[in-house]
Amino acid sequence: MEESSDLYDSSETNDPPAWEDHQAQHLDNLDAVERLRRKIKYYFMNPCEKYHARGRKPWKLTLQIVKIAIITIQLVSFGLSNQMVVTFKEENLMTFKHLFLKDYVDGGMDTYAVYRQTDVYDHIDYILKQYGHLHNITVGNHEYEKNGSVYTPLTVCQDYYRNGTIYPGNDTFEIDAHVDTECFKVYPMYNPSLYEVLPEFELYFKRMVSVKLTFVLKAINLQTVRHRELPDCYDFTVIITFNNRAHSGRIKIDLENDVDINECRDWKVNGASARNIWLTVLFDCLIIITCIISFTLCTRSVINGAQLQFEYAHYCMKYCSKEVPLSDKLEFVNGWYILIIVSDTLTVIGSILKIEIQTKVLTSYDVCSIFLGTGTMLVWIGVIRYMGYFRKYNILILTLRAAFPVVIRFICCAGIIYLSYCFCGWIVLGPYHEKFRTLNTVSECLFSLINGDDMFPTFKNMKQKSSLVWIFSRVYLYTFVSLFIYMILSLFITIITDTYDTIKQQQQSGTPTSELQKFLSVCKDLPNSGVFRLDENNSCFFECWINRCRKRQHQERLTSEA
Repeated sequence: MEESSDLYDSSETNDPPAWEDHQAQHLDNLDAVERLRRKIKYYFMNPCEKYHARGRKPWKLTLQIVKIAIITIQLVSFGLSNQMVVTFKEENLMTFKHLFLKDYVDGGMDTYAVYRQTDVYDHIDYILKQYGHLHNITVGNHEYEKNGSVYTPLTVCQDYYRNGTIYPGNDTFEIDAHVDTECFKVYPMYNPSLYEVLPEFELYFKRMVSVKLTFVLKAINLQTVRHRELPDCYDFTVIITFNNRAHSGRIKIDLENDVDINECRDWKVNGASARNIWLTVLFDCLIIITCIISFTLCTRSVINGAQLQFEYAHYCMKYCSKEVPLSDKLEFVNGWYILIIVSDTLTVIGSILKIEIQTKVLTSYDVCSIFLGTGTMLVWIGVIRYMGYFRKYNILILTLRAAFPVVIRFICCAGIIYLSYCFCGWIVLGPYHEKFRTLNTVSECLFSLINGDDMFPTFKNMKQKSSLVWIFSRVYLYTFVSLFIYMILSLFITIITDTYDTIKQQQQSGTPTSELQKFLSVCKDLPNSGVFRLDENNSCFFECWINRCRKRQHQERLTSEA
């Protein structure tokens, strides 16, 4: 602006006096400060105030409301589909346990073990017989896997130490720590027997680490037909493990399966159409486009906030000769926009994975669920931003924002104490209490104690094999409960209540609490005053032209007075 005014002044025949030029420049500076003040005030307005200020329709607000609706519909649809997949996996896992584990009882995997050598051979023989008679015993549509025209065999693998001589009676042993693996293949056949199909099979119990039986079964999930979705074809890799790593005389048996979901090669279903899948894919594409638009608009708003921050910092440095404090700089960083940007990114990634799952390119339901679930959660949390436009609800948001830094510092200090109790409880009480066997269970137990859960069973289940450890456990538990419930939680609540009282007093008094608020409090222009429309419509050329006319009128007034 100074360059343009100099350019215009060079064409004048009667130059104004120096003091008049200085006064006109001062007026220009005041006008620039007022425009900056109105720009910042407009940036912090809500969508309704921005509509009254410049007539801009709240497209961003409308887009967020539409996005919440369609993302929720997408999540519910994916959740129902995922629920059928999870149910099919869990029921097949339970079926395999009842089919291939001898004398299995529901919920008995924690105690399912064998203790005699003959029992190990009997269980392996039972698995081979059940595998051979699968067609005659299963009530599902399970089938063996084929590699071309040949069935894929069942493999029996034994892991054992290479060499070893163990004499517990003499307290002597010699062992080679290298683990060898010996595998045998068993093809599906009727009336199979361990001694018939594997006559040379022998278990080295003193050196045995584990025995694994692995085979693949195929199945089709037909329950999706009722929901007008094409069925999926499943490959279940069943792994039955006889775990003897502890060599304690107790061999634990465990069954688990790895699932691969594939697109069925040749299918024909009456009453179902593939168009349903492509409609879902189109809906997911609509969500991706919506999130990209939302991402772009919010990113633009974040950039505008950063530019206003630089302008405000330049003003403070040039006219006030001081730097802007960090708290005022953070006012220009809208955390809600960043939250929406993160949620849009997660939703786009989750929608792409969902499309690949629908088209059977991928089968990673868990990864897709994490992205879609987290994105939807952040979208709904972002609704709180619009509740903040109401004065009564805004105090909650202001309290959370003001207390957040203090709460984080407080949690860091309390977390150090919490970790110290976790390590101490794990190493001292672990051998005598089930809830302290691992660091994960210790942390869960202590967190439950903080919330007042499971207190009496935690005290009661402590084994009294060692009087010293029993006394230590009492001191440990009493001090932890007293410290965290009566002191740390009370201090945490005090931080929140003090922040709430401070925010409430500030709202009632209405006095500005920061330099930025003091700077904005000078501007008394209402959103419907019309001055914000002038700031929007004035381009650089018009601003220079208006300043030029203002200076000329000022010069004419001074000439007439003289």
